Amino acid sequence: MAKRGRILAAAMAFGMALSVPVSAQQVYEFRVDGGDEALAKALRGASLVLAARNDKVTDPQELFSSAQAEYGRIVGALYAKGYYSPVVSVRIDGREAADIPPIDVPPRIERIEVSVAPGLPFTFSRADVAPLADGTKMPDGFRVGERAESELIKAAVTAGVDGWRAIGHAKAEPSGQTIVADHARQALAAQVTLAPGPRLRFGPLTVEGQERMKLRRILKIAGLPEGEVFDPEELRRAAERLRRTGVFKSVSLTEDEAITAPDLLGITATVVEEKPRRFGFGAELASLDGLDLTGYWMHRNLLGGAERLRVEGEISNIGAQSSGVDYELGITLDRPATFTPDTTVGLSFDLAHLNEEDFDADIVTAGINAQHYFSDTLTGRGALEYTAANITDVAGRFDYRHLSLPVGLTWDRRDDKLDATRGFFLDAEVRPFQGFGFTDSGMRAFVDARAYRNLSRGDRPFVLAGRVQAGAVFGSSLLGTPRDYLFYSGGGGTVRGHPYQSLGVNVLRSAGATQYTTGGQAFLAASVEARAMVTQSIGVVGFVDAGHVGALDFFEGVNDWHAGAGLGLRYATGFGPIRLDVAAPVGGTTGDGIQIYVGIGQSF
Repeated sequence: MAKRGRILAAAMAFGMALSVPVSAQQVYEFRVDGGDEALAKALRGASLVLAARNDKVTDPQELFSSAQAEYGRIVGALYAKGYYSPVVSVRIDGREAADIPPIDVPPRIERIEVSVAPGLPFTFSRADVAPLADGTKMPDGFRVGERAESELIKAAVTAGVDGWRAIGHAKAEPSGQTIVADHARQALAAQVTLAPGPRLRFGPLTVEGQERMKLRRILKIAGLPEGEVFDPEELRRAAERLRRTGVFKSVSLTEDEAITAPDLLGITATVVEEKPRRFGFGAELASLDGLDLTGYWMHRNLLGGAERLRVEGEISNIGAQSSGVDYELGITLDRPATFTPDTTVGLSFDLAHLNEEDFDADIVTAGINAQHYFSDTLTGRGALEYTAANITDVAGRFDYRHLSLPVGLTWDRRDDKLDATRGFFLDAEVRPFQGFGFTDSGMRAFVDARAYRNLSRGDRPFVLAGRVQAGAVFGSSLLGTPRDYLFYSGGGGTVRGHPYQSLGVNVLRSAGATQYTTGGQAFLAASVEARAMVTQSIGVVGFVDAGHVGALDFFEGVNDWHAGAGLGLRYATGFGPIRLDVAAPVGGTTGDGIQIYVGIGQSF
């Protein structure tokens, strides 16, 4: 006679079956008699037998091991859904797998049958975790009358323990439990007792595994507040600060088992260092704008204190039809945990030669900067920069010299920086500048806002993505504003379908001089994309972009706009999607014909 929990009972009201022959000699059958399709899908997902079928396992010993372990996997999956009186049978060529001795594994297995009778779902007749710290929030559904899913009990216990840990009781743990299933009533009574333990303070941080990194700098970067009340969030942030340096391949912070009298809890950081040097490169191609190549070389730990030296260069507009080739070289040296554990201070030096359609420029910028991490998603930055630029256009040569104080905030709540499906991104910066000589003084402001929403509930997202960019220059004249502070539109970063920086404003440098194009002091651009994955790796995109440039402000008469639209393909890779966009102008006069854009990552 079959036993409850492992042998098939009488068939219930309805059944769902899956039978797929792998070969002429081997057949798998998985049947669920009762429940609904969602339960059947969960059970199939938990099945080791079906996993072996999918992996095309043929070895009898492996198949036998999967079959014997199937009972526990299926029962666990049923408990997770609130079914506590199941009957499960796993038969190997007609024999119950649980009854076959391990030393009597069949030399050949032709058929494996899994049969599940879930029974009726249970509800909570009691749902109690106590005592709880003030403010502890129990998971939704952990209450009398709700489906008694075992995962809810685990989540409730975890929430209770986390509630005590959040106010300093680091050693909080379950101290007892009573869980009773009433099969006659299909009810489950769950009672768990917690032991909060004493309220503790952070003890000293011990570090293991460092090689080139200086111990005092690790302690400084971690910023663990020794002597203050234990807080798991502080522990998490300390680990994140160490990871953020890029010096370490892995970082783990563990709490000591023992408490140091009277109430100190020591922490051990175990780190594994990365190789100190790294390099990388990238490329992006547009049919009219040409090829952009980027590359960098970086030393992660220059002086043993996580000082990051980075040298990066870019050659852009190679083969562009409307401008020459641009060259840029930048050198930065950053030091984390300067002033505070969350503040990085750095030095920067940049050289650039721009060969644009309407002007040539040689630009040198040197500065000191700081970045502060307010949280995982919010960062602030500030800098003091001096820039010298020599500009040559049809009206002659002009020298711009200015000192700027850029201050910005970045709020990044995207789920994936290269392929976001939900969340938002907001970057805002104001840049007051003091001009010298020919250069005026004023302020430049710029905002980049993006939002993403996944409209699909399946495993193939359908995402609506939107972007708005806006910028303005205040206080300076159009011709007295540093040329690289003015705004243009067109190209892959603003309006696809129109050539790079093709939209500006037409001005005269002096009476009778030749008219030429320069950037404007007001800029607005918007983009909308619909992104759909048609397979697990291939997606399609439809998009519309529009841009506006004003000479002095958004609404004065000297301004223009343009728009573009197109379709794109995406191919998902482990490092972000490969992007191919084809766009054409649908408004304005700055574009003509089709443009193609190729790159890595979504367009925004």
